Amino acid sequence: MTSLQRWRTAARERDERGPTGLSLLPWLLMGLGALSHLLGGEAPNPWIGGLGLLAFNSVYIAIVFRAFDPRSRETPLTWGLLIGLGVLTFALAIGYGREWLLLFPLLGLGVGAVVRRGRLLPVITFPLVLAVGAVTFWRDGWDSVGIVYGTFISIMVTAAILALDETVRQLRATREELARAAVEKERLRFSRDLHDLLGHTLSVIVVKSEVVRRLAPHDLDAALAQVADIESVGRQALTEIREAVTGYREGSLATELDRARDALSSAGIEPVVRRSGPLLEPQTEALLSWVVRESATNAVRHSGASRCEIDLTGSADRVRLTVTDDGRGPSDTTPGSGLRGLRERVAAAGGTLDSGPAPRGGFRVTAELPVETPAPHEGEPTE
Repeated sequence: MTSLQRWRTAARERDERGPTGLSLLPWLLMGLGALSHLLGGEAPNPWIGGLGLLAFNSVYIAIVFRAFDPRSRETPLTWGLLIGLGVLTFALAIGYGREWLLLFPLLGLGVGAVVRRGRLLPVITFPLVLAVGAVTFWRDGWDSVGIVYGTFISIMVTAAILALDETVRQLRATREELARAAVEKERLRFSRDLHDLLGHTLSVIVVKSEVVRRLAPHDLDAALAQVADIESVGRQALTEIREAVTGYREGSLATELDRARDALSSAGIEPVVRRSGPLLEPQTEALLSWVVRESATNAVRHSGASRCEIDLTGSADRVRLTVTDDGRGPSDTTPGSGLRGLRERVAAAGGTLDSGPAPRGGFRVTAELPVETPAPHEGEPTE
């Protein structure tokens, strides 16, 4: 790692941590005037003043470091230290005046760092500034108006800057959390797509391979036709997987119905497809295509059915897809991962998906979705 990269990494880490108590330590230089007053021998009771200045600096340092720790900022100890700092500041300012009045802006920095935001900030600020004004006018007259203004500004600016920094870091953390959630959502979407794509395609390939095995000894031409179908299904699966990876796949319902009919026929299941109702939005067609694909795949894999009916009907505001087989029905009524994923997708689109035993035996999957376009589209029932 180069020195420039190390510098950038360190800068990024500092930016993530935000400011620390060290940011407010340089302002202690404002107390040099009071120290000079003591060393110059102009202050009465210099030992008391020296101990008071040492205590002020110590309490100030403790407060600013605790103010930048969220766990200790609003604890009773921090508030006790802040009150103690206020008492020390007023005592030293009243006792010595002059350069000692510059301790008031330092007190303002401590107040702004601890309070920062909320209704408590003006409740503390305005009485404190009025008290500072009374002391400074009494000790130094109108010449000390800058001290009062500096105290007010130190409180408000410190509170505003630190509150803004805290808000920015919270927003940054929220943005990162949203980004992680978006990645997880996209990962889940892709896993569902891949499950549905490969589950259906591999089921069709397995069924057609079994047909080839049965036909090869007796009818080579028919077996070769099934092999050609397997090749076609495999190529189509590769195309769909590439499209799913790039995120641009939208299923065609008519194409999916044809594929379902072919897969069911290859498995020895009589397909019955009926479609009527309005034209559908591409998003609705894509979602219903997934339902057809998953239901047909389950029928081929698990049902042992001899007949599977796919009914698509719609009105001006709703479309309903029902896939029913006459097989042995589910041994476990708990939906598989494919149906659970479809249920979540359909619910996200404002619809419903139900699955379970059919009234006359077998298994039924029913999906309902809202329709946005009312243009009529009638089709003839086909078998």
